[in-house]
Amino acid sequence: MLQEREFERVGGTHPVPIDVRVLAATNCDLQAAVAAGKFRADLYYRLNVFPIHMPALRDRTDDIPSLVEHLIARCAAKMGKNVRRVGDDSLDRLVTYAWPGNIRELQNVLERAVILCEGETARIEEAWLDSGKAVPSSESIGLSSSLMRRERELIEAALEKSMGRVAGRNGAAGLLGIPRTTLESRIKSLQIDKFRYKSSADCFVVHPKTGTRSQ
Repeated sequence: MLQEREFERVGGTHPVPIDVRVLAATNCDLQAAVAAGKFRADLYYRLNVFPIHMPALRDRTDDIPSLVEHLIARCAAKMGKNVRRVGDDSLDRLVTYAWPGNIRELQNVLERAVILCEGETARIEEAWLDSGKAVPSSESIGLSSSLMRRERELIEAALEKSMGRVAGRNGAAGLLGIPRTTLESRIKSLQIDKFRYKSSADCFVVHPKTGTRSQ
């Protein structure tokens, strides 16, 4: 049993104690699935000890240059080539791409670039990205919109309860059980105005000369 930290071998008669940590990952909204009766609530709460929300690559484009540098170096070392970078135009192309395949797609594109590169600077052909774009079905669009709407509702409810505070003991991040940086990323991605939830006591203007605060 996961909760009791023990298991019984097939054909065994005695429980065997274990000391393990379970890592589980999903791209589904488990809270919505629990509410809809499609996922066991007891299992969700047993797994949901330290949740980490990882935004899609398209929602954290600032990470792409660092990822490209790391993946290019790793691919080049594996293939014994002297590729050190991608061109500026290629990097711009990577940053503005939607990445339906996330990190794995980025890794595959860069590996292809390293294979074809004959110098130190790799080039990303636009056709490689265009051919990888998936045409979403009407069902997937509807599901995505539903999940985003549910996520927005949860975040806005937490911001309202915390009066616009994200961090801290009673902040929205704590109420949702996610890191502050993750919540800030989702607020920015969903274009939520967190300041409209702040109480009037928290809203003030600092005078540039005197440093005094006023409502």
